[in-house]
Amino acid sequence: MRTVLLIAVASLLCTCARQPSLLEDVRALGELRVVTRNSPITYYMGPAGPEGPDYELARSFAESLGVKLTLIEADRFGDLLTEVRQGRAHLAAAGLTVTPERARLVDFGPSYQQVSQHLVYRRGNRRPRTPADLVGKRIEVVAKSSYVESLLAARHAAPGLAWIENPSADAGELLDRVESGEADYTVVDSNLFAVFQRFHPELLVAFDLSKGDSLAWAFQRRGEHSLIDAAGTHLAGMRASGDLGHLMDRYYGHRETFDYAGTRKFIRDYKSMLPQYRALFEAAGKRADIDWRLIAAVGYQESQWNPVAESPKGALGMMMLTPETALLMNVEDRSDVVQSITAGSKYLWRMRKRIAKLAPGANEPDLTWMALAAYNMGYGHLLDARRIAKLNGGNPDRWVDIKRALPLLMERRWYEQTRWGYARGHETRVYVRNVRNYYDILVWLTEGRDAWRQPAVATPVKAADSGAAQPAATTSRSQT
Repeated sequence: MRTVLLIAVASLLCTCARQPSLLEDVRALGELRVVTRNSPITYYMGPAGPEGPDYELARSFAESLGVKLTLIEADRFGDLLTEVRQGRAHLAAAGLTVTPERARLVDFGPSYQQVSQHLVYRRGNRRPRTPADLVGKRIEVVAKSSYVESLLAARHAAPGLAWIENPSADAGELLDRVESGEADYTVVDSNLFAVFQRFHPELLVAFDLSKGDSLAWAFQRRGEHSLIDAAGTHLAGMRASGDLGHLMDRYYGHRETFDYAGTRKFIRDYKSMLPQYRALFEAAGKRADIDWRLIAAVGYQESQWNPVAESPKGALGMMMLTPETALLMNVEDRSDVVQSITAGSKYLWRMRKRIAKLAPGANEPDLTWMALAAYNMGYGHLLDARRIAKLNGGNPDRWVDIKRALPLLMERRWYEQTRWGYARGHETRVYVRNVRNYYDILVWLTEGRDAWRQPAVATPVKAADSGAAQPAATTSRSQT
């Protein structure tokens, strides 16, 4: 009798359905629900569609799982973990710092970026050097951010330290308030400051509240780590293949240096000089199917928008056309601003088209950065840089690898292996970096915060096993 009872119990237990793992839930649902924030370091709408480091990482992860990506946009920073904890999102991807307090609420995946927390002040004001120097000052930070935890820790050394948690402002808005004098200080992550410093050249870093903080995705605590493990495997693969480095270079590679005087002059020239040429850049951009602000950025790098500028090597005009390029583009008068801008934009379009044909595996924005390099140093030297990148084990279709190869064109042991020989590759590397920076500033100056706050619908994600396109990802707002 006992044996029969045990068999019956065992049979009953076997028939009980096992609770599916979170990874199984995602695959059964056919979508990965990700909560994020609209920000230049997470997710925003760019000229060609959704962009941002966290967006691209999430899109790639969803693609690897064979599901579509659904974005939930949180209105407030504090809503991110709530969406995950209540199960409305599978994970939060929004530049979240791993902290002990947060780790008690959610599980974190592996780190994909390291940052520091900058205490920021306005140039011209006295620089604080310790937390004690902040006592009695107006400090504003994003509510429920990791900065609050850092300030709480700093209070041990400075008991009178106080601050305001702003529930509605993001870090960019708080930087505005510091620059305008409405607040004395704020705290931002180093990657975010690298983006915004070009738009706020009067802001400086006083000191770091913390260093080496890890950014990671946050997952709901369920007692099992199937989705976290899948994310870890995917990120490890991206790191090993170079895809993660390529992604970080795309968003931060050209922001490795900051030129205070140059940035201030550019903003002044934007206000005083660009208005008389803007219509010409816009018309040229429309004809060449290139963002007019990129053409304007090239024009500034070439001549600082001087229509009669001349280089020691004979390049002339707004877009600094050489005699050979002018002949190729049927330009009669290189100092004529209309002819110069028209020819320069067409020549840039031509370089991009040639490179796209040569490198069908290359994607944007790498194609554009390579076209800018070819515009500066010549198509032949770009081919040589691609060759060197490949010899070094890199991918010649990626700008991050081309960028590393360019300075090698100045070393005999490398340029002797090329067809076109020596070239000032370091100058070309700086050239492209400067154009990218000018372009980003122009986007900011012409669109302001709308540059990061456009409505977005994510691109379709293909199933990993079949190659069939999944429904386009959607974006919704958190109602928390």
